[in-house]
Amino acid sequence: MLLAFDTSSPTVTVAVHDGADVVAQLVSAETMRHGEQLTPLVDRALGEVGITARDLTAIGVGVGPGPFTGLRVGLVSARTMAYALQIPVYGVCSLDVLAVEAVDTGAVSGSFVVATDARRREVYLATYDEAGHRVAGPDVQRPAEIAASVGGLPVVGEGAALYPDTFPDGRPPLRPSAGWLARCVVEERVELRDPEPLYLRRPDAEIPRAPKPVS
Repeated sequence: MLLAFDTSSPTVTVAVHDGADVVAQLVSAETMRHGEQLTPLVDRALGEVGITARDLTAIGVGVGPGPFTGLRVGLVSARTMAYALQIPVYGVCSLDVLAVEAVDTGAVSGSFVVATDARRREVYLATYDEAGHRVAGPDVQRPAEIAASVGGLPVVGEGAALYPDTFPDGRPPLRPSAGWLARCVVEERVELRDPEPLYLRRPDAEIPRAPKPVS
């Protein structure tokens, strides 16, 4: 039994995969409250399937790119659970999860871009071929700076919804799904990474540096 969750977007998504398919999937009702919502959602998902954490054999977690606080909640939780249960934990690029879902659901049929909200009027993006394999990125840029390089390709993800003038050909899905993350891990559809955050830039809040000595 695989538990999967992603906290790279404003919502928390959790799923359980029994080796054959996704048997439970939940999405938080509220946004931007990752720390308060992840554990209750995990408990609910396990309860829906009728198992406990001790029945899990692996954990899959989205590593972003995404905001510092949200990613930290998911990745610390995944590593802590995996250590306590002595089971493996697999990290997956959240943009790759969106790409696989877009291909498998027929939302795209050729090369495309995945773009998600990076705040600060920027997007996280990566380019994919028709099979959903990443060929460039991930990166973080302002939409206007990449409009020409996108070249009219379909754009999957929340970035297209936020910047429709720059990305007029927006396609679903908007945010990563833990169910598709679980499928990516079980079927080895994407690169499986260490559960380390993919930030692409330094966090907004940093520990102040020591003052320079006065000469």
